[in-house]
Amino acid sequence: MRLHRSGWVVATALIAVGALTLAGCKGGGSDEPSKPGSPVELKIAFWGDFGLDELKAKYEAANPNVKIVLNSGEYNAQHEDLQKKLIAGSGAPDIAAIDEGFIVSFRSQADKFVNLLDQGASKYQDKYLGWKWKQSLSADGKTQIGLGTDVGGLAMCYRTDLFKAAGLPTARDEVSKLWATWDDFIKTGQDYTAKSKKKFVDNGTNLFNPILGQQPVGFYDESETLKMDGGPKAAFDLTVKAIGAGLSANLPAFSPEWNAGFVKGDFAVLACPAWMQGHIKNTAPDTAGKWDVAAIPGGGGNWGGSFLTVPKQGKHTAEAYKLLEWLIQPEQQIEIFKKVGNLPSQPALYKDPAILDFKNPFFSDAPVGQIFSKTAEGLTPQYLGKKNGPTRVAVENVINSVQAGTTKPADAWAQALKEADKASKA
Repeated sequence: MRLHRSGWVVATALIAVGALTLAGCKGGGSDEPSKPGSPVELKIAFWGDFGLDELKAKYEAANPNVKIVLNSGEYNAQHEDLQKKLIAGSGAPDIAAIDEGFIVSFRSQADKFVNLLDQGASKYQDKYLGWKWKQSLSADGKTQIGLGTDVGGLAMCYRTDLFKAAGLPTARDEVSKLWATWDDFIKTGQDYTAKSKKKFVDNGTNLFNPILGQQPVGFYDESETLKMDGGPKAAFDLTVKAIGAGLSANLPAFSPEWNAGFVKGDFAVLACPAWMQGHIKNTAPDTAGKWDVAAIPGGGGNWGGSFLTVPKQGKHTAEAYKLLEWLIQPEQQIEIFKKVGNLPSQPALYKDPAILDFKNPFFSDAPVGQIFSKTAEGLTPQYLGKKNGPTRVAVENVINSVQAGTTKPADAWAQALKEADKASKA
C-alpha cells in the first residue's frame, strides 16, 4: 500500500541503508510470551490508512490485557525511524509496517527481525501470491521477516462530472476504451484540457511511477545493476511528453496542495492503486458519487503494497506475532478492503463473494472487488533493488524540475541519468 501509501517519495536518509553495518546492535527483545493475563502494550508503526482503528477495538475487546497503540506517521519518516532504531538496538515498534519499496533493504537485515518461519508462518506461504511471499524472504530463503498486507494493483480513478463537462464519455467501459495505450491517454488529456481549460492529471511523477511499474525491468535487475535505458527511459519519455502537452497540475503527491486538488477538481484523473480509494474518500468526502474506476493504459502493473514485521528488539515479540497473525486472517483482510480499499495479498480472497461482489458507493458503485482482483492476479512485479527508493527520488526530482520549467525537456534525460547514477553509488 504505498501512502505510499507508497508515499511515492523516499527519504534521502535511507540512501545508504544497504551499506549499513549493524553488527553488535542486538535488541533486548524476548520470544517468551508474557505471563497469561499480564498487561501488554503493543505499538504498531505505519503510515496512511491501514484500516486499523476498528480492528484495534475488536482485538482489545477479545484480549483485555492487550493495549494497542497506533502510530501513524509520514511514509518516509516511518521507514527512516525504523532504520535508526535497528541501528541503535532499541526503540523499534512491536510491529513495523514496511512498504515494498523498502522491503529489499530491510530483508537484508533479517537478523534484526523475528524470523516468522520460527513462529509457524510457513503455513501461510501457499495462501499468498508467490511473488509477495518472496519479497520479504531473506536471500538465503531461511528468514521470513514479514507477512504481506496488501498489493497495489492498478486502475485509473476519474471524475465523471468533470469528464461530462468536457464532453467526454463517463461510463467506465467507454472511458477505458479511450486509452488502450499511454499515447492514447495523452491524446485524451489534450482533448480534455482544450475543452475544460483545466489540467488533466495531478502530477507527472504520478504518471512516471505506474508506467515504470508496467515495464519488465525497473531501475535495477536482480544483480542490483542500474538499468536506466529500458523501463525507466520508456516511462520517462512518456511522462515528459505528457508534461509537454500541458496535462499536469504539478501538485506534489500527499502535499496540502494535492489534497486540496481533489476537493477543488484541479485534475480529472489519476493512477489509482487499490489503496488510493481510501485516500480519495478521506481527503474529499464531498465528492462521493463523482468518481469512477476505469482500466489503466497499458494494462496491469503494481504500485505499492506493504508488510507487517516484528523487530527482534521488542519486549513482547510473541504477543506481537499473535496480533500480526490475527490481522492477516481473511475476516480482517476483507474488513480492511471494504473500509479503505487495500486489496489483500491472498488470492483465495479474490474469489470470496465479500470481495468479488463488493461495489464501492463512493466510486459510483464501481465493482472494485472485480477490477482490482483481476489486476492483482495478472501481476508479475519487478524486482525492486536496494537503492530503488533513492534512485526513484533522484529521477522524480528531474521530472519536477521539468514541470517547474527549470530543466528543458531536451536536457532532462541526460540529467536523469546523471542523478540516478549518483543515487546508485551513494
